[in-house]
Amino acid sequence: MSSTTVDASTLPAHAPPSRRANPWLTLIAVAIGLFMVNLDGSVVAIANPEIGRDLNATTADLQWVTNSYLIAMAALLILGGKLGDRFGRRTYYMIGTLGFTAASVAIGVAGSIGGVIAFRAAQGVFAALLIPNTLGLLRAVFPPRKFGMAVGLWAMVASCSTALGPIVGGLLVEHVTWESVFLINLPIGVIALVFSALVLPQSRNSTGHHRFDLPGVVLLAIGLISLVFGVIKGETWGWTSGGTLGALAAGVVVLVVFGWYETRLAHPLLPMRLFRSPALTVGAIVTAVNFFVLLGVVFFLMLYLQNVRGFTPVESGVRTLPLSLATVVASPLGAAVTGRFGARVAMPIGMALQAAASFWMLTWDAHSSYAAMWPPFLALGLGVGMVMSASSDAIVGNAPARDAGVAGGLQATALQVGGALGTSVLVSLIGARVGATLTGELTAAGVPAGTAAGLAHARDAVAMGVSPVPGGVPARVAAAVAEGSGNAFMNGVHTAVLLTGVLCLAGGVLAAAGLRRGATT
Repeated sequence: MSSTTVDASTLPAHAPPSRRANPWLTLIAVAIGLFMVNLDGSVVAIANPEIGRDLNATTADLQWVTNSYLIAMAALLILGGKLGDRFGRRTYYMIGTLGFTAASVAIGVAGSIGGVIAFRAAQGVFAALLIPNTLGLLRAVFPPRKFGMAVGLWAMVASCSTALGPIVGGLLVEHVTWESVFLINLPIGVIALVFSALVLPQSRNSTGHHRFDLPGVVLLAIGLISLVFGVIKGETWGWTSGGTLGALAAGVVVLVVFGWYETRLAHPLLPMRLFRSPALTVGAIVTAVNFFVLLGVVFFLMLYLQNVRGFTPVESGVRTLPLSLATVVASPLGAAVTGRFGARVAMPIGMALQAAASFWMLTWDAHSSYAAMWPPFLALGLGVGMVMSASSDAIVGNAPARDAGVAGGLQATALQVGGALGTSVLVSLIGARVGATLTGELTAAGVPAGTAAGLAHARDAVAMGVSPVPGGVPARVAAAVAEGSGNAFMNGVHTAVLLTGVLCLAGGVLAAAGLRRGATT
């Protein structure tokens, strides 16, 4: 029989057992690494426009800055949790922390967009070792009655780091360099490693000797990479092109084969029995929707604030504080609601708040006042935080203790795949809508027809919120180009938020209908 153990034999003789077995010290230790990874994710969003300008990156390049990380991470998260479950969660958490820190420094000194993308992928690999083992370590040391509270605090740390990201990133980009948003991970990583070495217990599963599921690793990685790659390339290849449809179909087929193969093994990489739990299954789906919305919206939101509205990175970060702070408040609130009423209540509330935020953004234009901005920021943050806590408890809390790392990997995989799809699909929708309406919006704004037709090739720039004002044109024409470009960009944003609103409503209905009444998770 498999069981989860905290291995005291691996501790040095001078380490007090109480320190190694203390769940609160374990929570602090894993929180530092989690803080680093989530801070990095949110500062990258605000640094993207400056990266694009400094390294002459295209929209596709900036997508790859985000998606190379997400793809590498999504492909290996379940493996990272499985390695921790079997060989030691403390070991793989610390390997992930060390590697993530080193990759962050490498990005800061790379000096080219290709180097940034490559080392972002390396960050994703090591984040895949770090993140699932944070939840696995917590599951190993916290008693079941306190695990929900631990997950709420875990989610609050993730939210706090996301909240600080726009401010920290804005200050660093504006007053230092964009490279500094990655180099800041060096001191955080060192602190995480030292503290973890002192306090983390070594926990693993006592499963005996069995063969590791290498074919499952390969199948899952190929399936996820193919699926996400197809979505990412759909924008440039076309959604009905042979390459896009082939990549998507190959991803689905390989994942189906993976699922079939896993049911035939005694010790699979991803035990299919986990999906017998409705709460776990629904939690994974809603997690994907949650981060589809969050990461996709944040990506174009920073382009809107900086490129369309002309705010500096710091000013953009300050204006998104309602979103960030609401997420911080909502994480423990979501844990409390889940503990009292169950995820069947907490998840739909969170999804409904995000739907309301999305539909409110339909009222925005290129000159919207801040009074029109902060309410959807607030609703989006509250919704994301509530869903994060509820889905974490639903997924990890409903998995057997021996599969805690795998369940954490499953949750993080759903999160990252959802984020990758959100960034790719929404950017693609914005680009397509800009391409369809740009010439008409330019003409309507007063740009001469010949000039408007000549600017049709600037779709990519306008899809990033940039106004392609030609050199040497009269001030009146320049103002008209800026007006028409902003309107075309907002057409794309409206299409994107309409989709996110519908998805949130669907996610809320799924959670309400798919979870048993009265279940705690």
